[in-house]
Amino acid sequence: MLLQKPKKNNQSGKGNRLLVTINVLGSAGPLRFVVNEEELVAAVIDTALKSYAREGRLPVLGSDLNNFLLYCANAGGDALSPLDAIGSRGRRNFVLCKKQKPQQESRSVGGRIQVGDGKSSPTEMRKGNGSWKSWLNKSISLKIYSH
Repeated sequence: MLLQKPKKNNQSGKGNRLLVTINVLGSAGPLRFVVNEEELVAAVIDTALKSYAREGRLPVLGSDLNNFLLYCANAGGDALSPLDAIGSRGRRNFVLCKKQKPQQESRSVGGRIQVGDGKSSPTEMRKGNGSWKSWLNKSISLKIYSH
């Protein structure tokens, strides 16, 4: 006679668990770990940064979760709010990006160097480093011919 363990009730306040995949720009491969679907995006970013550092991955990112944004990988749009639940969008694949710091212009006027206030026109912003989406589009658009 086999004894079966009683199944745990999933409604004990823990919620559903998700296996999330987080791609970090510039890293060799994705991070994968299990989270509760009610866990905040900020906590998931923190867990991802700690896991990334523990594995000794490069480039070194730092540990301040306020310097990073989490995007849904398969959906366009804005970054997830740090106060949203990770399971609120129904997605499991994400991209972790470092926030872009405003660039200051420096120019020489009359022999003196003036530093701008970081405000740029939209055309100047398009010429800058760009986002992960533009990088991804450029990478995908490269065609490899076999002959």
